[in-house]
Amino acid sequence: MKIRLLIAAGIALFALVSYYGNPGDRNQITGEVERVALPEEKDEEALGLQAAPKMKQQHGGLSRDRLAQARVNAIGNQLLAGLERYINQEQEETGEEFVNPYTFEFHLLADPRTVNAFALPGGQVFITEALYRRLDTDGKIAGVLGHEVGHVIERHGNKRMAQQQLFSGLAAAAGTAAGDVDSARMAQAVAQMVQMKYGREDELESDKWGVRLLYLAEYDPRAMIGVMKVLDEASPGGGPPEMLSTHPKPANRVQYIQQVIEEEFPNGVPDGLQQ
Repeated sequence: MKIRLLIAAGIALFALVSYYGNPGDRNQITGEVERVALPEEKDEEALGLQAAPKMKQQHGGLSRDRLAQARVNAIGNQLLAGLERYINQEQEETGEEFVNPYTFEFHLLADPRTVNAFALPGGQVFITEALYRRLDTDGKIAGVLGHEVGHVIERHGNKRMAQQQLFSGLAAAAGTAAGDVDSARMAQAVAQMVQMKYGREDELESDKWGVRLLYLAEYDPRAMIGVMKVLDEASPGGGPPEMLSTHPKPANRVQYIQQVIEEEFPNGVPDGLQQ
């Protein structure tokens, strides 16, 4: 019993030291110091490029609609121009150096049934035809792509890899201490629920970037609310309970987005923005 507890304590200590002993890496876009699994952005890009072919294969390959792909590229590039404006503003205000270290690529997937969009570490951004066809304005498409760009900016995938290593280590320690399969499974389930909480926070953080990038790219940030309504309509039966999902329910995200818009534009959203 004592030996088992000592082993469990050693596993837990190693996991904690590996995570919290990490001094962190400065985000070149936000300036924040973050605990990530891959401190070099080029390694993030390499990981994303390595995973991209599998993602394409899972969704029926790339769309054959060249005009639609060109539209996605144009909107994505407009968002990246907005990101450059953000970086220049931050440099002027703080005097610190900021830069976008990623090469973004925007892909329209052929999948006609799965309503989804996602981003891989390093700048590979995807949207399915099933979602694209539901978005009736450039602003809504920009809202989806801006949200995914936000995931890359905040290095969410990279952070999650570091967090997963921590939670897996603690779950293994708890299972070792308990000494039976059922307790080990329970510890793993608890670790997964904690990770879901981080996943929901990531989504809200990316929603905020969506609002910010839309405005900087000269789109109306309220298009993000329209995106949430589309996702809500596409969720069969309302989707799983929020506590069992890594994504907050679209209705709850609408409230958050409205709050962000009010904070970003206390005098109201400026006129003349593209819908």
